[in-house]
Amino acid sequence: MTVRVFVVDDADQVRDMLVQMLELSGFEIAGSAASGRDAVEGVVKTQPDVVVTDYKMPDMDGIATARAIREQLPEQAIILYTAYLDAALERDAKAAGVSLCVSKIEGLATLEQDIRRLAEDPFSRT
Repeated sequence: MTVRVFVVDDADQVRDMLVQMLELSGFEIAGSAASGRDAVEGVVKTQPDVVVTDYKMPDMDGIATARAIREQLPEQAIILYTAYLDAALERDAKAAGVSLCVSKIEGLATLEQDIRRLAEDPFSRT
């Protein structure tokens, strides 16, 4: 099963690196965006299996982005991939419809495992 992923990060280098690394690991990139607003439009258009979004972005943070995506696609699997993870952020993310929070410190291998798990198990999305 090919897993389609949409990547959101305002830092061009980080976004490009994630796209390349995920492609090398066998994921299909449905799209990518540099802002939350562009992400909502792109995700609705492409309907990927999993969205990976950064938290800290200038126009809409990852929580607002997740909330906006979930308003249009209630079952969308969303991973908040951030360096700023703490219990309060995880609580806010869950309330916004984020399926899973992954710390960038945990690394790409953990992110890849979580993407596969969410794509395979639709019940773990909410």
